[in-house]
Amino acid sequence: MLLLTLKNGFILSTTLSPASHNDSIYLPRAVIYSMHTENKIKIVYADKGYPGAPNREFLALNNIKDGIMRKDEKNVKLTDLEIERNKGISKYRYIVERYFGISHKYNNGNQARFPKLLKNKIDIMFRQFAFNLKKGAKILEALPV
Repeated sequence: MLLLTLKNGFILSTTLSPASHNDSIYLPRAVIYSMHTENKIKIVYADKGYPGAPNREFLALNNIKDGIMRKDEKNVKLTDLEIERNKGISKYRYIVERYFGISHKYNNGNQARFPKLLKNKIDIMFRQFAFNLKKGAKILEALPV
């Protein structure tokens, strides 16, 4: 599952694929289909599961900064600069990871509820609506009256 969020933690959209598909090829699709805001996406943060050349080329072609974490290989170790870069990216990625943690803990979000992919997409969409509403309510409570 790919998740597109704003920096404040609101969820914009999700791309859900069957378990038999590799999600790393869906990074461009998630970025293109998630542009329901007027603002152009400036940078895409992704974990170490999306390090392939097709994803990096797609971002370069569309003038989007590459925020994909670097991966340590058996024969090539990460440099100190790449380690610092990964730490910088993780400061933004925690927003998505926090949503996954909350979803898994409270909503059984780590497993599909229905046998059909379409029903699961709708289920995830409603879970994200609820997450955004709850987050928005907390923000409104914190505002001075």
